[in-house]
Amino acid sequence: MAWTPYKKKLYEPGQNEPFKLSRSKIDSFLECPQCFYLDRRLGVGRPSMASFTLNNAVDHLLKKEFDTHRAEKTPHPLLKSYGLELVPFQHKQMDEWRENFVGVQYLHKPTNFLVFGAVDDIWIDKEGVVYVVDYKATSKDTEIKELDDTKWHDQYRRQMEMYQWLLKHNDLKVSDTGYFVYVNGKRDNKAFDAKLEFDVNLIPYTGKSDWVDDVLVKAKTCLDGDELPSSHPECEHCKYRKEAGEAFQKHVKAFGAGALSKVKKK
Repeated sequence: MAWTPYKKKLYEPGQNEPFKLSRSKIDSFLECPQCFYLDRRLGVGRPSMASFTLNNAVDHLLKKEFDTHRAEKTPHPLLKSYGLELVPFQHKQMDEWRENFVGVQYLHKPTNFLVFGAVDDIWIDKEGVVYVVDYKATSKDTEIKELDDTKWHDQYRRQMEMYQWLLKHNDLKVSDTGYFVYVNGKRDNKAFDAKLEFDVNLIPYTGKSDWVDDVLVKAKTCLDGDELPSSHPECEHCKYRKEAGEAFQKHVKAFGAGALSKVKKK
């Protein structure tokens, strides 16, 4: 599929032009339909989070490290240590597939969504089967050898499955097994000494992406509607908007509109 530049554009019901929808926005719909609608239909997104620059640095260095083996068509020592006969995948679109706001793309015709997501890496075996790889960096006291049942790890699972779904629709033979390269910053060293050391574990995960098509159809139904959908009961963003709005109205009722001008001057 040809390279397509990312442009932030709001969804319009009945539009003929394909609507670009990222993997993260699909996950946003699953988290809270109301936040998703406010963002993609009305243009009111959630507040942005601070950039995890240390995590990004680890991600960047891992990519450089695996790219060396990609160029040489050799297995990374980590793969050897786990007895995996895999090498980093060479493909003319690899750089595009890993670029934010470009990524692996597929036009889902039932919804006219141009779905995309940027992968961290892809490995391949001798039979030509490819494996989705995702890098994760953290720092915890306990070693991470498997995914748990937390919200964050559930998101990681969906992320992996979305990438598998996208690559399958780009005519690749994709394994249901993907791998998380999980690096955990050590906290038990005696001193910092201007360096961080990490434990690196390879966590396999068997994905199941048959949920994606149904979710895309539901997301389109959500965006096509003229009524604001219900929020998820546990959505912190919706709770904040509701409580902030109520406090705002209560303040105006108690002190009048003149109180707002005083707040603005401050």
